[in-house]
Amino acid sequence: MRVVALGADHAGFLLKEALKAWLLRGGHCVMDVGTHSTESVDYPDFAAAVGEALTAHQAERGILVCGSGIGMAIAANKLAGVRAAQCGDVDSARLCRQHNDANVLTLGARTTPADVACAIVDAWLGTPFEGGRHARRVDKLTALERREAVADAPSR
Repeated sequence: MRVVALGADHAGFLLKEALKAWLLRGGHCVMDVGTHSTESVDYPDFAAAVGEALTAHQAERGILVCGSGIGMAIAANKLAGVRAAQCGDVDSARLCRQHNDANVLTLGARTTPADVACAIVDAWLGTPFEGGRHARRVDKLTALERREAVADAPSR
């Protein structure tokens, strides 16, 4: 059984709740990192919580929801080990898994109806990484991440 970390800001709260119910009905384990209402909050906090769940190996994948999905993708991609993709359709969801091994999916609650979001999540969760030539490219993404980490390290 796969553990999916799920987070949203206030704009994404209702879609997050719909996705959580859908995932649970589908037999997935859900780690809900919040938010838990429509009260205004800052999306980077929830992107960080999902990213930390992945890097701590508490979850295998993460889903983030905000108004557009864009802010969450930007925030999540600041975290080492996270490859977040904002997807508004099933084909993009499949491709980000096949080619990019995306481990975080971001969705826009203002642009994606719940039934479409469920279809996107279904495709994303059900699509494996192809590896092969794509593995070389993902390895280069990881190398870029490491290079940034070294550049940010304090000098002695």
